[in-house]
Amino acid sequence: MDQRRQELSAGEPRPQREYLFKPALISSLKRGYSRSALRDDAIAGLTVAIVALPLSMALAIASGLPPERGLYTAIIGGFLISLLGGSRFQIGGPAGAFIVLVSLTVERHGYDGLVLATFIAGLIMVLIGVVRLGTYIRHIPHPVIVGFAAGIAVIIFASQLKDFLGLEIAKEPGPLLAKLAAIWNALGTINPVSFAISITSVLLILLIRKARPRWPGFLIVVILSAVFVAIFHPDIATIGSRFGAVPNSLPAPALPPFNWQKIYAVLPDAISIALLGSIESLLSAVVADKMSGQQHRSNGELVAQGIANMGSVAFGGIPVTGTIARTATNVRSGAKSPVSGILHSVYLLVFMLVAAPLAVHIPLAALAAVLIVVAFNMSDHHEFWNLLKKNWADAIVLLAVFLITAFYDLLVAISIGVILSLLFRAAKLRRT
Repeated sequence: MDQRRQELSAGEPRPQREYLFKPALISSLKRGYSRSALRDDAIAGLTVAIVALPLSMALAIASGLPPERGLYTAIIGGFLISLLGGSRFQIGGPAGAFIVLVSLTVERHGYDGLVLATFIAGLIMVLIGVVRLGTYIRHIPHPVIVGFAAGIAVIIFASQLKDFLGLEIAKEPGPLLAKLAAIWNALGTINPVSFAISITSVLLILLIRKARPRWPGFLIVVILSAVFVAIFHPDIATIGSRFGAVPNSLPAPALPPFNWQKIYAVLPDAISIALLGSIESLLSAVVADKMSGQQHRSNGELVAQGIANMGSVAFGGIPVTGTIARTATNVRSGAKSPVSGILHSVYLLVFMLVAAPLAVHIPLAALAAVLIVVAFNMSDHHEFWNLLKKNWADAIVLLAVFLITAFYDLLVAISIGVILSLLFRAAKLRRT
């Protein structure tokens, strides 16, 4: 990793001044863009697209929406984030952190309400970037980040148990405790074939990760499980049985009709989407900075994220943000510029144009297995336990954020975590 950081940093001083409307793509191209850099970006973009393909569909389904919504998000939103963003390596798409928020917004206001809320959220994110508040958002304390990620991991894990086990639940509750109670009561309806596919998929992902870490484990298990369904036709839930065929083209851009009453109704959700998207995207950009030795432009990134959210829902998508796992994959795969992120979206578009009809055979159990592995990776359990043992102040912040995220509200959790961190830091300074 140190050698990779030196390669990327060579001859590229960190910017002394942040240019709000200067995308990282322009900076990268101005420094010179060779054929070898294009080759590296093309390979990295393909690698990320292979990871993003099953994840995009799985995250949309986990949010209670058809799988194509996730593909639209990764194609349009991801393209705009890489084209206009302030990070060289950021990969945009649907994110696990939004599962609960998206599903609740759709439940309250319908998909049209989600579109309006996300469009307003995009405007808010642009405003946050223009007034340069992004510089402060990215300095969230570490225990808050770890507790937040662990809480999101628990939410994702619980949201996938129904399809992982093949349970029959007429209407799955949103709150975690109610969801777990409903799952417990439905354990008698476990589908043995779905459960077998789920367990096999998890074991195969872990085996591939250990034996062939460069192979796309997520995509392999999804393809193999779809082939099994296409040949044997088991009585299990698939993308086709629940959602029908996946479209093989992008929809025409459009926004739903709205009025001031509707805007007022979705405004709280819009604010939540904007704040969560801002935090998630800047955390992802910071991860890319640490891996590459580069420095992103946080306010320019937020402006791009806002535009991407407006573009995503105009083309039938859902909220889009920077994604930590896919961004890290992009850096590790040798990306040189935002061209890799642009190409990742192009590859996904090609898949939709050519192979989308085949997605009807994908079992939801396999996608649930993919997301459960993602949730485990997100939990960062080693760092969680290290912070618990580090000192009592970090432990309190960590547990507070984790429990409030999992059982109550994401943004309340972050707010309380930041406030507690500031109070503990002030008390420490007072004692010294």
